[in-house]
Amino acid sequence: MNLNNYFWYFDRALTPSFCDKVIEFGNSCREDLAGTGGVKVEEALSSKKKKKNLLKQRNSSVSWLTDWWIYREIMPYVHTANKNAGWNFEISTPEDIQFTKYKLNQHYDWHQDAWPNPYQDKDNPNLNNKIRKLSVTCQLTDGNEYEGGNLFFDTRNRDKNVTSLIECKDARNKGTIVVFPSFVWHKVAPVTKGTRYSLVIWTCGEMYK
Repeated sequence: MNLNNYFWYFDRALTPSFCDKVIEFGNSCREDLAGTGGVKVEEALSSKKKKKNLLKQRNSSVSWLTDWWIYREIMPYVHTANKNAGWNFEISTPEDIQFTKYKLNQHYDWHQDAWPNPYQDKDNPNLNNKIRKLSVTCQLTDGNEYEGGNLFFDTRNRDKNVTSLIECKDARNKGTIVVFPSFVWHKVAPVTKGTRYSLVIWTCGEMYK
Protein backbone atom coordinates (compact mmCIF):
# COMPACT_ATOMS: atom_id res chain seq x y z
CA MET A 1 0.00 0.00 0.00
CA ASN A 2 1.48 3.34 -1.08
CA LEU A 3 1.08 6.24 1.33
CA ASN A 4 1.34 9.99 1.07
CA ASN A 5 1.85 10.21 4.84
CA TYR A 6 3.73 7.55 6.74
CA PHE A 7 2.94 9.18 10.06
CA TRP A 8 1.02 12.13 11.50
CA TYR A 9 1.93 13.90 14.71
CA PHE A 10 0.58 16.43 17.17
CA ASP A 11 3.36 18.43 18.79
CA ARG A 12 3.05 18.73 22.59
CA ALA A 13 -0.61 17.69 22.50
CA LEU A 14 -0.53 16.23 26.01
CA THR A 15 0.12 18.52 28.95
CA PRO A 16 3.26 18.03 31.05
CA SER A 17 1.10 17.35 34.11
CA PHE A 18 -0.76 14.57 32.25
CA CYS A 19 2.54 13.03 31.12
CA ASP A 20 3.95 13.14 34.66
CA LYS A 21 0.77 11.56 36.03
CA VAL A 22 1.01 8.70 33.53
CA ILE A 23 4.69 8.12 34.34
CA GLU A 24 3.95 8.00 38.07
CA PHE A 25 1.02 5.65 37.51
CA GLY A 26 2.90 3.45 35.04
CA ASN A 27 5.85 3.07 37.39
CA SER A 28 3.48 1.90 40.13
CA CYS A 29 2.22 -1.01 38.00
CA ARG A 30 3.74 -4.42 37.45
CA GLU A 31 6.74 -4.23 35.12
CA ASP A 32 7.68 -7.00 32.67
CA LEU A 33 10.31 -7.60 30.04
CA ALA A 34 8.88 -6.61 26.66
CA GLY A 35 8.25 -9.34 24.10
CA THR A 36 7.71 -9.16 20.34
CA GLY A 37 5.14 -10.52 17.94
CA GLY A 38 7.43 -13.42 17.13
CA VAL A 39 8.90 -14.10 20.57
CA LYS A 40 6.82 -14.21 23.74
CA VAL A 41 8.48 -13.35 27.04
CA GLU A 42 7.65 -16.72 28.62
CA GLU A 43 9.27 -18.51 25.71
CA ALA A 44 12.32 -16.22 25.72
CA LEU A 45 12.95 -16.80 29.41
CA SER A 46 13.02 -20.57 28.88
CA SER A 47 16.63 -20.46 27.66
CA LYS A 48 19.59 -18.07 27.64
CA LYS A 49 19.83 -18.27 23.85
CA LYS A 50 16.19 -17.30 23.31
CA LYS A 51 16.46 -14.44 25.79
CA LYS A 52 19.63 -13.20 24.06
CA ASN A 53 17.85 -13.26 20.69
CA LEU A 54 14.90 -11.35 22.11
CA LEU A 55 17.08 -8.67 23.69
CA LYS A 56 18.92 -8.25 20.39
CA GLN A 57 15.63 -7.34 18.72
CA ARG A 58 13.95 -5.60 21.62
CA ASN A 59 15.18 -4.57 25.04
CA SER A 60 12.77 -2.57 27.19
CA SER A 61 10.35 -2.89 30.09
CA VAL A 62 6.57 -2.58 29.79
CA SER A 63 3.48 -2.33 31.97
CA TRP A 64 -0.07 -2.82 30.75
CA LEU A 65 -2.80 -0.25 31.44
CA THR A 66 -6.52 -0.24 30.70
CA ASP A 67 -7.55 3.01 32.34
CA TRP A 68 -10.24 5.02 30.61
CA TRP A 69 -8.82 8.43 31.58
CA ILE A 70 -5.81 7.69 29.37
CA TYR A 71 -7.83 6.50 26.37
CA ARG A 72 -10.12 9.52 26.68
CA GLU A 73 -7.18 11.87 26.34
CA ILE A 74 -5.47 10.17 23.39
CA MET A 75 -8.05 8.49 21.14
CA PRO A 76 -9.52 11.72 19.68
CA TYR A 77 -6.08 12.45 18.21
CA VAL A 78 -6.00 9.00 16.60
CA HIS A 79 -9.27 9.66 14.79
CA THR A 80 -8.12 13.13 13.72
CA ALA A 81 -4.84 11.76 12.35
CA ASN A 82 -6.70 9.01 10.49
CA LYS A 83 -8.69 11.69 8.67
CA ASN A 84 -6.03 14.38 8.23
CA ALA A 85 -3.38 11.97 6.94
CA GLY A 86 -5.82 10.63 4.36
CA TRP A 87 -5.75 7.02 5.57
CA ASN A 88 -9.46 6.88 6.46
CA PHE A 89 -9.16 3.36 7.85
CA GLU A 90 -12.19 1.76 9.46
CA ILE A 91 -11.13 1.52 13.11
CA SER A 92 -13.12 0.57 16.18
CA THR A 93 -11.32 -1.16 19.05
CA PRO A 94 -8.16 -0.06 20.88
CA GLU A 95 -5.97 -2.65 22.58
CA ASP A 96 -4.55 -2.40 26.08
CA ILE A 97 -2.18 0.51 26.60
CA GLN A 98 1.52 -0.29 26.76
CA PHE A 99 3.59 1.88 29.12
CA THR A 100 7.18 1.49 27.92
CA LYS A 101 10.44 2.29 29.65
CA TYR A 102 13.76 2.50 27.76
CA LYS A 103 16.87 2.74 29.93
CA LEU A 104 20.57 2.81 29.03
CA ASN A 105 21.31 0.80 25.84
CA GLN A 106 17.69 -0.36 25.55
CA HIS A 107 16.03 -0.18 22.15
CA TYR A 108 13.54 -1.74 19.71
CA ASP A 109 14.99 -2.67 16.31
CA TRP A 110 13.12 -2.50 12.98
CA HIS A 111 9.64 -4.00 13.18
CA GLN A 112 6.00 -3.70 12.19
CA ASP A 113 3.15 -3.68 14.70
CA ALA A 114 0.68 -5.39 12.37
CA TRP A 115 -0.02 -9.13 12.69
CA PRO A 116 -0.30 -11.38 9.60
CA ASN A 117 -3.67 -12.77 10.71
CA PRO A 118 -6.76 -11.39 12.48
CA TYR A 119 -7.05 -11.82 16.23
CA GLN A 120 -8.62 -14.92 17.71
CA ASP A 121 -8.45 -14.18 21.42
CA LYS A 122 -10.74 -15.95 23.84
CA ASP A 123 -9.69 -13.55 26.62
CA ASN A 124 -10.60 -10.46 24.59
CA PRO A 125 -13.46 -11.30 22.18
CA ASN A 126 -13.85 -7.64 21.17
CA LEU A 127 -10.67 -8.05 19.10
CA ASN A 128 -11.68 -11.27 17.36
CA ASN A 129 -11.45 -11.17 13.54
CA LYS A 130 -9.85 -7.72 13.67
CA ILE A 131 -6.37 -6.54 12.73
CA ARG A 132 -4.10 -3.75 13.92
CA LYS A 133 -4.54 -0.73 11.67
CA LEU A 134 -3.18 2.34 13.47
CA SER A 135 -0.41 2.60 16.04
CA VAL A 136 0.08 5.57 18.33
CA THR A 137 3.08 6.45 20.46
CA CYS A 138 2.98 9.23 23.04
CA GLN A 139 6.14 10.89 24.29
CA LEU A 140 6.02 11.22 28.07
CA THR A 141 9.61 12.36 28.66
CA ASP A 142 11.20 15.63 27.64
CA GLY A 143 13.88 15.04 25.01
CA ASN A 144 16.44 16.85 27.13
CA GLU A 145 16.13 14.23 29.88
CA TYR A 146 17.75 11.46 27.82
CA GLU A 147 20.01 10.90 24.81
CA GLY A 148 19.49 8.54 21.87
CA GLY A 149 16.18 6.71 21.75
CA ASN A 150 15.01 8.47 18.58
CA LEU A 151 12.00 7.22 16.61
CA PHE A 152 12.65 6.32 12.97
CA PHE A 153 10.37 5.27 10.11
CA ASP A 154 11.35 3.36 6.97
CA THR A 155 9.51 4.46 3.82
CA ARG A 156 11.08 1.76 1.63
CA ASN A 157 7.82 0.92 -0.14
CA ARG A 158 8.04 4.17 -2.08
CA ASP A 159 10.90 2.50 -3.94
CA LYS A 160 11.62 -1.18 -3.35
CA ASN A 161 15.29 -0.64 -4.20
CA VAL A 162 15.88 2.18 -1.73
CA THR A 163 15.68 2.21 2.05
CA SER A 164 14.58 5.70 3.05
CA LEU A 165 14.75 6.60 6.73
CA ILE A 166 12.77 9.40 8.33
CA GLU A 167 13.59 10.52 11.85
CA CYS A 168 10.59 11.92 13.68
CA LYS A 169 12.55 14.59 15.53
CA ASP A 170 9.47 16.26 17.01
CA ALA A 171 8.65 12.98 18.76
CA ARG A 172 11.20 13.99 21.41
CA ASN A 173 8.99 16.84 22.62
CA LYS A 174 7.14 15.98 25.80
CA GLY A 175 3.47 15.35 25.13
CA THR A 176 3.84 14.75 21.38
CA ILE A 177 1.53 12.11 19.87
CA VAL A 178 2.62 10.23 16.74
CA VAL A 179 0.12 8.11 14.78
CA PHE A 180 1.02 5.78 11.90
CA PRO A 181 -0.33 2.74 10.03
CA SER A 182 0.63 -0.39 11.94
CA PHE A 183 2.24 -1.98 8.87
CA VAL A 184 4.84 0.81 8.55
CA TRP A 185 8.36 -0.24 9.55
CA HIS A 186 9.81 1.71 12.48
CA LYS A 187 12.34 1.48 15.29
CA VAL A 188 13.48 3.12 18.52
CA ALA A 189 17.24 3.66 18.54
CA PRO A 190 19.24 2.71 21.66
CA VAL A 191 19.08 5.11 24.59
CA THR A 192 22.60 6.29 25.44
CA LYS A 193 21.79 8.31 28.57
CA GLY A 194 18.81 8.71 30.89
CA THR A 195 15.38 7.08 30.57
CA ARG A 196 12.72 7.43 27.87
CA TYR A 197 9.07 6.86 28.83
CA SER A 198 6.31 6.43 26.27
CA LEU A 199 2.80 5.08 25.78
CA VAL A 200 1.79 2.87 22.87
CA ILE A 201 -1.76 2.07 21.78
CA TRP A 202 -2.82 -0.06 18.80
CA THR A 203 -6.24 0.54 17.26
CA CYS A 204 -7.89 -2.35 15.45
CA GLY A 205 -10.61 -2.78 12.86
CA GLU A 206 -12.08 -5.22 10.36
CA MET A 207 -9.89 -6.64 7.59
CA TYR A 208 -9.08 -4.28 4.70
CA LYS A 209 -11.65 -4.49 1.93
